[in-house]
Amino acid sequence: MPFVTVGHENSEPVRLYYEDHGTGRPVVLIHGWPLNGASWEKQATALLDAGHRVITYDRRGFGRSDRPYAGYDYDTFAADLHRLLDHLGLTEVSLVGFSMGSGEVARYLGRYGSARIAEAVMIGVVPPFLLRTAENPGGLDAAVFEDIRQGIVADRPAFLAGFLHDFYNVDVLGGDRVSDQVVQYSWNVAVEASAHATHASVAAWPTDFRGDLPKIDVPTLIIHGDADRTLPLEATAIPLAGRIAGSRLVVVPGAPHGLIWTHAAEVNAELLGFLGA
Repeated sequence: MPFVTVGHENSEPVRLYYEDHGTGRPVVLIHGWPLNGASWEKQATALLDAGHRVITYDRRGFGRSDRPYAGYDYDTFAADLHRLLDHLGLTEVSLVGFSMGSGEVARYLGRYGSARIAEAVMIGVVPPFLLRTAENPGGLDAAVFEDIRQGIVADRPAFLAGFLHDFYNVDVLGGDRVSDQVVQYSWNVAVEASAHATHASVAAWPTDFRGDLPKIDVPTLIIHGDADRTLPLEATAIPLAGRIAGSRLVVVPGAPHGLIWTHAAEVNAELLGFLGA
């Protein structure tokens, strides 16, 4: 299995698991919390069929990547991504991030620039700034993040079950756009992640990306569902589109947070059209 070493913790290396398939211009897919790179199943197949080289990887602490105690912040996540791109010698990359992965896209471009990057796609987005403050009244109250952390500590498997119910809007879309088996599979993946990484990553969600966004100088597509209960459209994608010059926002009607599965056809059509252009 392919791994790239991105750092060390005490005497042990920290390695990320990745998969690299196909030929053509490279597309790097960055997964959301609390899943792993396999969550891009529907997009990876479509991209490969369209002639792209597709790279997925598991964030530190998730999937088959190593599980260090430290490094669950966006500066480290972006550095991990940078090392992967360097390890593979990639250029003219299309960076595609879903949910928490959208933060890696923003922080990577803000910190490392676009020398290797041709275009960016952010789906179900975290940026620009989730935390409600006096000068950011549209954000979420800090208590929301604290409640999530407490729920994970109290009963992580039960918390993840409830989270995934709203991730897919199961009460509305269950049996139609998402099966019970997909929800169960997502829970299996989530509960197998590092308990510490699952908890520690939540502290990164209210990261302020507003300083990164003016540095994004590549074509950027933003895709978000208007029924997203996890990251509401008004607090995320709408202000994000206003802060990235020349970006295009696509709002998918009826789509929940987990739209890369429930609305894969709509997402793939937009993704392939953008990359093809």
